[in-house]
Amino acid sequence: EAYVAPGSRLERNPSERTPYHLTLLAQNETGYRNLLRLSSASHLEGFYYRPRVDRELLAQHYEGIIALSSCPSGEVLTALQEDREDAAREALGWYRDLFRDRYYVELQEHGQDQFSRYTPKLVELARDLELPMVLTNDSHYTAEDQEHAHDVLLCIGTNATVHETNRMKLEGGSFYLKSEEEMRALLPELPEAADETARIAEQVDIRLDFGRTLLPDPGIPESATAESHLRELCEQGLRERYPHATEEQRERLDYELSVIAETGFNEYILIVRDIAQFARKRGIPMGVRGSAAASMVLHCLDVTDIEPTQYRLVFERFLNPERREMPDVDFDFADDRREEVIRYAAERYGRERVAQIVTFGTLGAKAAIRDTGRALGMSYGDVDRVARLVPNTLGVTLDGALGEVEELQGVYEGDPAARELLDTARSLEGVARHASTHAAGIVISREPLVEVAPLQRATSDRSDEAETLPTTQYDMNDVAKIGLLKLDFLGLANLTILGKAAELIEGGLDLEAIPDGDEAAAQLLAEGRTFGVFQLEGGGMRRWVQELQPSDIRELAAMIALYRPGPMEHIPRYIDVKFGRAEAHYPHDDLAPVLDETYGVITYQDQVLEIARTFAGYTLGQADVMRKAMGKKIAEVMLSERERFIGGAIGKGYDERLAEQLFDLIEPFAGYAFNKAHAFSYAVIAYRTAWLKAHYPVEFMTAVLAAAGAHPTVAQDRIAAAIAECSRLGIEVLAPDVNASGQNFAIASRANGDGSGGAIRFGLPQIKNVGQGAVEGLLAVREEDGPFTSIEDFARRVDPRDCNRRVLESLAKAGALDPLLRRDEGEDRSAVVFGVDRILTVAQEALRQRETGQTSMFDLFGTEVDTPLPALELEAVRTPEREIGAWERELLGTYVSSHPFRQSARVLAQFVTHQTTELTADLAGQEAIVAGMVTGVRRLTTRQGKAFAAVTVEDLGGTAELTIWPDRYEEQEHRLVQGNVLLAKVEVRERGDRLTVAVEELAPYDQEQGRPIEFDPSKFTVTRGARRRGRQRNGARPADGQNGRGPNGAGPGGPNGGGPGPQLRAVPTNGDATANGAASNGGAPRGLPATPAHGPTRLFIAIEETTDVAADRRRIGRILRLIAEHPGDEPAELLVVAGDGTRTLLQLASVS
Repeated sequence: EAYVAPGSRLERNPSERTPYHLTLLAQNETGYRNLLRLSSASHLEGFYYRPRVDRELLAQHYEGIIALSSCPSGEVLTALQEDREDAAREALGWYRDLFRDRYYVELQEHGQDQFSRYTPKLVELARDLELPMVLTNDSHYTAEDQEHAHDVLLCIGTNATVHETNRMKLEGGSFYLKSEEEMRALLPELPEAADETARIAEQVDIRLDFGRTLLPDPGIPESATAESHLRELCEQGLRERYPHATEEQRERLDYELSVIAETGFNEYILIVRDIAQFARKRGIPMGVRGSAAASMVLHCLDVTDIEPTQYRLVFERFLNPERREMPDVDFDFADDRREEVIRYAAERYGRERVAQIVTFGTLGAKAAIRDTGRALGMSYGDVDRVARLVPNTLGVTLDGALGEVEELQGVYEGDPAARELLDTARSLEGVARHASTHAAGIVISREPLVEVAPLQRATSDRSDEAETLPTTQYDMNDVAKIGLLKLDFLGLANLTILGKAAELIEGGLDLEAIPDGDEAAAQLLAEGRTFGVFQLEGGGMRRWVQELQPSDIRELAAMIALYRPGPMEHIPRYIDVKFGRAEAHYPHDDLAPVLDETYGVITYQDQVLEIARTFAGYTLGQADVMRKAMGKKIAEVMLSERERFIGGAIGKGYDERLAEQLFDLIEPFAGYAFNKAHAFSYAVIAYRTAWLKAHYPVEFMTAVLAAAGAHPTVAQDRIAAAIAECSRLGIEVLAPDVNASGQNFAIASRANGDGSGGAIRFGLPQIKNVGQGAVEGLLAVREEDGPFTSIEDFARRVDPRDCNRRVLESLAKAGALDPLLRRDEGEDRSAVVFGVDRILTVAQEALRQRETGQTSMFDLFGTEVDTPLPALELEAVRTPEREIGAWERELLGTYVSSHPFRQSARVLAQFVTHQTTELTADLAGQEAIVAGMVTGVRRLTTRQGKAFAAVTVEDLGGTAELTIWPDRYEEQEHRLVQGNVLLAKVEVRERGDRLTVAVEELAPYDQEQGRPIEFDPSKFTVTRGARRRGRQRNGARPADGQNGRGPNGAGPGGPNGGGPGPQLRAVPTNGDATANGAASNGGAPRGLPATPAHGPTRLFIAIEETTDVAADRRRIGRILRLIAEHPGDEPAELLVVAGDGTRTLLQLASVS
């Protein structure tokens, strides 16, 4: 259905905000292309509240289109409703003359006056003008029983409730897709109108080609083909990247080139190289994510930094003959230079051939409940109570939640209102709510895009709309289906940080030359100093990194892959095997070469592929198809793959039971295991950031601070956290200074030879309320005439139109004017703040004289001097230190001159395990020790009337709200005074989407004596989640020389590290597939008891609760299935150790 402007689509007349409706159908491929053009033009040219075409556009693109006069909002019926029969007749005549025999008068009947009243007149006009009639239904939903859900959806869209009478509503329940019988019964006296629907359907003949690719020309020389040109470039790259290439590497390159040629993607790879070459030449930091890093071809073309054979990356995960889909190369660029690459693509391939991609925001499970509840008029509390019962699990559905959460199922069965809420929400779950621009997607076409896809204006906040590329109306999956080249250009702040830090280092730095296995970087990671380190900042990840003590990129990649729902339950075992506390266990010895690099733990999707090849005879391409099918969990496909896997394993001589166990083992991992190439791509960036922080802390932290504006948190919050980190590193952060600061944070002094010391200066734009215009003008004056010498000199030279009252006050309060103050005369910041009017008077008079060219009488004698200005006298006003701190906190986001907590923080650092900013959902179920100054206290009561308090504490990095529940409140109440410094042991609790930091122990800090008082150190030890144990420092390898490397010894112990190290050995097995299971032949997991030494013979299983509830359920489910598969006479017991230490012993069925 199109919107037609009453006049010109180019007019923006408020009186014409409601365009006419017009039904347009594509009769053939010409009509389809014309619909694309019309739709694109309606958005790009005619958008005014709605996308609009006009008669001019219709006259240009009418061929191959069938038109219907539309509903009561159509031009014809609107004219009849307004008693303008002549206008209706004119409109019918115009459309008849344009579309000829492809224009129909549309008849609809819904038992409502707006339809029924005008049907006779429409029939009369159609017969007078010899126009065919067609019977249609104004369908707004598909099935009759969807009326209520659609009505709720209308309420959501119009911010109304179903109880309101004066709202948009489709009455009658007839606006669904009706059967032929139902339609003919509406107007039985006009059977020809019903017959016409079949004739229209017979006219439509469109065959869209989904098997083609519309790749643009990548610039292939006339004397070459795409295949030969790509091979030539790769051979050249092989000589440069692999000066001593092995035969295996040459064969790998030949194989990849053959697969690329066979699948027809030579041009695609050349286009990817073209984009990468532009970024390299411009010095734009870049990387790739996803499976692209597994391609040796892309490494030879200088697209990727990662050498794939070194890390055993599987090319088939990127491209294989069995899965003939366009490969996926996702670029990461420095976020402050991403636009340069997009501009290049538009200029290189033509603006009419390049667009961004639309993405549709849909109603998720919780959003569907909350929006539905509002539309149903339910109270916030009732809706919130239900919504909170839905797990915070990625991809959770309401059906899944009802099946998993007993409390939610109980509410559904016992509360009629909740049942209606959930049933309605289920029907709306997944419905598209809004369209926006994909964060990274770019599409490039060989033909102008309006020929192959509809376009619309981008949802952008950029003021220069002419420079903003449009977006496709098809989403990323659909643009791939019609053969368009899709690339992801993602802006990554960490690449900006890497590039900036490398620039700041004296003499520069080649990031690719950073050595793997660096001792200082390993030490930094082992100590958990991961602020600013890509992917490793979160409290949960930091804790595991401290346990793992990764020494190289390989181990970082494994941690990045494991730290996600599902695999997270295997992190403890991975760490234990590394340090010799357990031995790697394999279901079969033949798995050792596949799993040895990850200590026997399935970590990557690539390992699933290798297992399928080793045991079932799959090619890697076939295994990737199986992996993808497993991820989609299609029952019939899974059954087929299971039979194929077991049959292949038996054919290779393996036991059927082992084959079944192996398939059950790899099935869940195929869905949630990480792409190995992606993990290594991230690990390289993470390692480089850690290395820079370890070796060049001043340069690195300067880059982190400079990029704070792009961080997902509020810029000032990020700056405050970064400055706290600088304090821990011994780096001084200096206040802004109008004579020394620039456009961003900058190095004021470098670190000493031992890496200590150094200073970073605030930039002027980082002061709140100081705009870019003011800074540019100020810096231009300073550059031209030198530093400012005094407040008076500053006033005479700056432009008061830029440095207005607000800017001057902010500069003064932030300390940027401190170097210009006459301290000996009693001037401080308040003198400037209270003297702003006088400063502005001088500045305005100086500006007037400059603009009028006024000079003094001495000019008569040949010497031009400034005309005297009013004297600038500032009052000496004393500013309390607390007020100066408050100003800095407000304008800079943190304290710079002095922090009231800084001295206390140094003493309490020995007890503190986390900063306040780290008390996030990552620590749910864990304990932590924090310290801070009380900045606010809210005294509250529970529903039972018991008193408790919410206390806001602030440390050097930020703030957190601690809850002191009634059982602790009475004994702690007297300590809850603003300005007090407290040391607190807390537990982070998560229920639904609500996070609470509950205080377990509290000790006040005596600021005069410089120590905590009433302090029992034994009470301030973390027992849940701390995983405290002895650390191996200074690059020590795991116990017993185990290094977990593969047969080639890649990594520090491999060919580049002085010879292979000892290998993990497979433990003899009875065939039970427990590589990642609960069983362990390396001793009991931490926190669990050893197997009982006394008592009758029995099977004793102990498991420990983790923070991943879904994974815990899967583990217990696997145990119960294994028990059921082995019935017998021996008793079996399961000990469950909860996160709080509670132990529950369960009696299981007897086993054999």
